[in-house]
Formats: sequence, C-alpha cells, structure tokens
Amino acid sequence: MTIKSIYGFVAAGLLLTACGKEFIERPSLSGTTTGNYYNSAEEVRAATSTLYSGLPWRNYESRAQDAIGDVMGGNMFTYTDVEYLNFTMSSASERIGAAWGAFYKIIGYANVMIKTFEEKKASGGGASYLDPAIAECHFIRGTVYFYIARTWGAAPIITDPGATALSGNFNIPRYLQSDVLRFALEELKLAEAGLPESDVAGRLTKYSAKGMMAKVYLYQKDYTNAKAKAQEVIDSGKYRLVSDYNGMFTKTSMNNNEETLFSIQHQLSGDPWGTGNIKNPDRGAGALRTAEADAWEMYIPSLDLLKEYEFGDLRRKWSVMEHGWTNTAWKPQRVNAPKYNAFMANGFKYDTLQPVEDGGSLSPTRSNITKYFAGPGKSFGGDAVLGQNSGNNVVLLRYADILLIYAEATLAGGASSSDAKALQALNLVRARAGLAPRTSFTLDQIMHERRVEFAFEGDYWYDIQRQGYAKAKAIIEKQNRGTVTAANYLTNFSEDRMYLPIPAGELVQDPELAKDPVPYYK
Repeated sequence: MTIKSIYGFVAAGLLLTACGKEFIERPSLSGTTTGNYYNSAEEVRAATSTLYSGLPWRNYESRAQDAIGDVMGGNMFTYTDVEYLNFTMSSASERIGAAWGAFYKIIGYANVMIKTFEEKKASGGGASYLDPAIAECHFIRGTVYFYIARTWGAAPIITDPGATALSGNFNIPRYLQSDVLRFALEELKLAEAGLPESDVAGRLTKYSAKGMMAKVYLYQKDYTNAKAKAQEVIDSGKYRLVSDYNGMFTKTSMNNNEETLFSIQHQLSGDPWGTGNIKNPDRGAGALRTAEADAWEMYIPSLDLLKEYEFGDLRRKWSVMEHGWTNTAWKPQRVNAPKYNAFMANGFKYDTLQPVEDGGSLSPTRSNITKYFAGPGKSFGGDAVLGQNSGNNVVLLRYADILLIYAEATLAGGASSSDAKALQALNLVRARAGLAPRTSFTLDQIMHERRVEFAFEGDYWYDIQRQGYAKAKAIIEKQNRGTVTAANYLTNFSEDRMYLPIPAGELVQDPELAKDPVPYYK
C-alpha cells in the first residue's frame, strides 16, 4: 500500500510506503533529496500541518476512540461494538486494527519528517524554522507512543523505518510498556525544549508538551513530576476554562479556544489541515437527521454514566440529551413529514413519549450524546454539517485535565487531601459545572470528576486501567452496561482484558509480536 504525500511531502517528492507491516511506515528509497524543498517556514509548517489533521488520525478518532475509551470504560452503550461493551474483543476486532494502523501511520509521518528536517538542517537549512518543526514531530511521536503504551502495553518502537527496510529484518519485537512510556517522555522533553512559548491558534507550544508530560507522569504514578509540569502550565497564565463547555465540542467558532492545549484539526472546506470530523452521525439523535446531517446514534450514554452525575451538574445537559432537553435554535424539518415538522417547528425537543416517526427519541438508554454533535445542519439552525462531516476539532488535551492532574498529583496516592492549591484547581472545574466546592477530596472523588468532565472524550477506560487490575475489576463489575429494558452486569472481567490484543494481521506478518516483550533500553 502506498500513502500519497501530503502538503510539503508533495513538494518534496517524498512517499510513505508500507513495507509489509502496518506499523512500519518508511520513506521512499528512490534517492529523492531535499535540496530544493523546505527552504522557508511556510513550506515546513505546511508539511507538519499533516500531523494535526484528521487524515492520519481518522481511523482512531472515528469509532476506535469511542469503542476503546468510552464503551470499554462503561460510559457508552452500543449495539455495534458489543465486544468492547462486554470485553470479548479479539485480535481480529475492527477497532483494534483501526487504532493500531492509525497510530503507526502517524508515527511514520513523524519519523519521515524528523529525518527529512534533520537532513535539511545538516545541509544548511534554517534552524529557526526547522527546529520548531522537528519539535512538533517529537510531540506527536511521543503522544502517540503514550496512547500505544496505554492501549496495548508492550509494543514496537520504530524511529528509523528506512534503516529497518534496508536491513531487511522486519521481525520487530514488542518492547516493555515501561520502556515505551520512557520513550514517549523523552520525545515530549525534546518537544518541550524545541517548541515556542506561543504560536498561532491550533499549533503546539512548550505548554502543550508540558501538559502532555504531566499526563504521562500521572499515568506512571510519578506524582512529583506530574504536579510540577501541571503547575508550569497553570503558572503560564495562557489557559482558562471556557464558559461555553458544550460549545467547545459543537461550535467551529470555538475551535482552538483558550482551554485547548492540543486538538486534531478539522474543517469542512478550504481545509489546510485535512478532513472533516465524522463523529457527528455516530452520536446524533435519530430525531435530528435531516437532508444536511446524518444521525444514526451508534453510541449513546450508558445508564451507569447517567447515574454518575451529581444533582445540579450542568455537564449533564451539556453532554447528554434526555427527555425535556431543548434547543430552540435547531428547527429540523423533513420532506413529507407534517407531524414531525409541526413537532419541531418551534425548536428541537428531545421527547421520549412522542412516536419516533413524529420526532420522538427512544434510544435503548433514553438518552443521546451532545458532545461533537453539531446539530441538524446550517439550514436548520445548527453549525454547518455536510452529511457525516462537521468542522469541529477533536480535543485531546485541555486545561481542565491539567487542573485535575494537579489535584490528583497533590493527593499522590494518599487517602485524602485538603491542600489549598489542589482544592482551588479541582473547584475551578466544579464551579464551571455549577457545583459546590469541596473542602477535601479523595482519589475516588477525583475519578468521579474526571469521568463526568471528560465523558465521551475517549479517556475514561485509561483512568480505570491505571488504577490496577483489582480496582478496575471492581469498577467494571459494578457498572450497568445494559438498557432500560435489560440490565447487563459483567461478572467475568479478567486481567488479560487490561490491554488490547495486537491485531491478528500484524501477528501473522511478525511472529516476534506474539513473544514476551524485551527491553528497548540496554
């Protein structure tokens, strides 16, 4: 399979060609040079924009992110990805292969760019614009390896696919998860050193790297460094919690807002980044399907998540549609549907009593997701939607996470904390949600806050996982993963479900992946 070059790659004549393994993306060995290319910041930034776009991220952010992060975590119900709901997934499961392929493709892009830019710099290219670009690549590579380590545990590390291809040895082993995490951190440190203090909206900065490092350190239970890095982001004064929580995910006008440290970039047309966001139809209530917007509610809120919200938590209505939820600006209409059109004439009403064909909603949990659902289309009062596509960025790291990392790192595994600064960070998140401040907090309370704050953002499974098998089993087996008519409680969650299996196709092509992991660092 050949992946055509994008943006700067087109100009440079570089091709990324798979060499028999999805996880080894290598540059063309045709002898192309960079002598006439990457001579300006504009050319280089055009190339690195690929790393932010939906093009390489698509097979992860579309469905795999939901299935792994929220269906497995118990935040979403689905009839489509039942194997993730019940932890019966196998190495042949579709989302596993999709995420693996996407992650290693992104790494392939970053690998080629790092090598290309370093060669250009060595031949006299401008360090002023090449060094920040190399740092962007290190951030992306580090972040993706962090995702890989959390998802599969032990995994291959590829940094020079060209050398691998020339060697002819494609039997790449899995490396210890601890080494994959160490590699991710080393990459993020390089990013921190090379990225600018500030940049145009959407571009990475030093504080993006510091924030992601804080998240990696927290995963490793290195609370001292997690707290220190989170503190650096907080002290920068560059970020704040935005008041329009729902708008962060549903309004293109709020892309790259002051809460965002890193997002996958999307636009509908004239797109310098890549592709549109295709989460819209998977989350949208069927009652909002129109000639402009698809909506087939593949993923819906779980009953267990709905029980998690405290009374008065505004994030519930900002994240979930339930009976009585309204949006008077949305006025969906359909051809030859007089009852439906009359019901929606004065604005959208989420109603579980009205017949479905006349505008009612009757999902298995009597709820639907609002995050990343842009609405019924511009003609019907919503943001612009083109079929399956919206222009909303997918946020992978935001300031609320930094605040909660700081609070949890201050707790540092203790029973409870009443530290003033940690409480201030936690209570900023709670205040936006309309909740009373806490005077002390426990780990369970932090995990509760993370669950409702980041619901449907693909992160909750990892919050469960990083607490260890015994705690994960207790959490999973208490969750109702069923519907309003049929409860479903798992009783067979086992330790081998803590990480996903490597895709079957990769195991066939590289038998080393089926063996025990080995150290990466000698």
